[in-house]
Amino acid sequence: MRLGAAIGAAKLTSAALRRAGRGGGTALPGLVADRIDPALLTKLTGRLAQGAVVVAGTNGKTTTSRMLADVLEAGGARVVHNRSGSNLVRGVATAFAAQASLTGDPRGQIGVIETDEAAFPEIVRRVRPRLVLLNNLFRDQLDRYGELHTIAAAWRTALATLPPEATVVVNVDDPALAGITEGIRARRIGFGLDETRHTLPAIGHAVDSVTCPRCGHDLEYDALYSSHLGAWRCPSCGNARPPLDAAGREIRLDGVETLGMVVRFAGEGGERDLPLEASVPGLYNAYNVLAATAAAHALGVPDATIQSAFRAFRSAFGRIERAVLDGRTLTLALIKNPVGCNEVLRMLTQSGQSGQSGQSGQSGDSLVDRPPVLSVPTLIAINDLDADGRDVSWLWDADFELVATGDAPLFTSGIRSADMANRLKYAGVAEDRITTLPPEPAAVLDAFAAALPPGGAGYI
Repeated sequence: MRLGAAIGAAKLTSAALRRAGRGGGTALPGLVADRIDPALLTKLTGRLAQGAVVVAGTNGKTTTSRMLADVLEAGGARVVHNRSGSNLVRGVATAFAAQASLTGDPRGQIGVIETDEAAFPEIVRRVRPRLVLLNNLFRDQLDRYGELHTIAAAWRTALATLPPEATVVVNVDDPALAGITEGIRARRIGFGLDETRHTLPAIGHAVDSVTCPRCGHDLEYDALYSSHLGAWRCPSCGNARPPLDAAGREIRLDGVETLGMVVRFAGEGGERDLPLEASVPGLYNAYNVLAATAAAHALGVPDATIQSAFRAFRSAFGRIERAVLDGRTLTLALIKNPVGCNEVLRMLTQSGQSGQSGQSGQSGDSLVDRPPVLSVPTLIAINDLDADGRDVSWLWDADFELVATGDAPLFTSGIRSADMANRLKYAGVAEDRITTLPPEPAAVLDAFAAALPPGGAGYI
């Protein structure tokens, strides 16, 4: 009775919000349902025949969870997924209540739950997941979360509650994640990159986890891919990145369009390679593809299903989304913290080096041997609303120096447009390349499109 009342209240709240012209609501219906029955998530996920998967990470969790949900659906499973990206407890409850029947049938076979970093422990407690997928752990929105080690400690406590029959698929290129999953009762499947071409020359100034998770000594890297992610080892205690159960190899980056890679699985029967083509760009998306593939493989999805799902995949809103406005092609990319911003800038500046799609990373040289060049007009819009994070000091930790080379114009907009323009000046961008546009979304898009040549392209 209580569960049915909670589901009904959520559906009525969603309908009322739609009638009021406020959409269907991605959080309030779940908040109402949770007040009526705090066990709603536990009950609904407990009735899923194939259990639930929880996806967490600072960067890439929305894209990775969508990838995994699409792969599972391609395999014929009925998936319950908080696809809107509302990833606090109330957002997850909204998604499950929306799909469930009033009698408490979740109307799905398996759940894919994207969760916010701070909500992860509570989601794990309520959902009791069959599989947990951990992408990465970076500093993000310090005004909300505090320092990284606080989140890591909370995650470790949550992971310790998982039973032996659960599985944790974890990015062991991240020393912090490798550390908090060491010795857990659940089965651990480690994934990471095994590449020589797409490396960084040195640890950047804004990295977070460069000390050994066992002894605290500074780490050394045999290969560094992004921020503190790479083939790490401790010269003091001998701790090192664990062997890879799923390794991303032979990565091909095709500008801002697509990527290709080979996933090598290691197992008792020996090594096995799975070639993939994905309709998403950038090295950071190679990590997302690898993560979703490792999880899908652990869930028993056939190789052919994984391959076809990635060929058909389309990103979530703002995650390398393309739109045409007045004949101009606009490519949208989301930035919200230093690491994510750096990877987007890295992709945009490398995509213009050869002047051709499909050439990035084909030589044996590291991409950093070629100087970054921004060759396409770019608009950077920065806000400081609650959803964005009030503290925009992270702009000074991001490597905007990458866009200083080249002559492509740069435009700034948003509530913190002046801060962004100032950051670009300190990054060495010539002032005559910087233009400030109005903060209103419609006005800024029209102004930016008007600044592009007919049939031209721009990055946002």
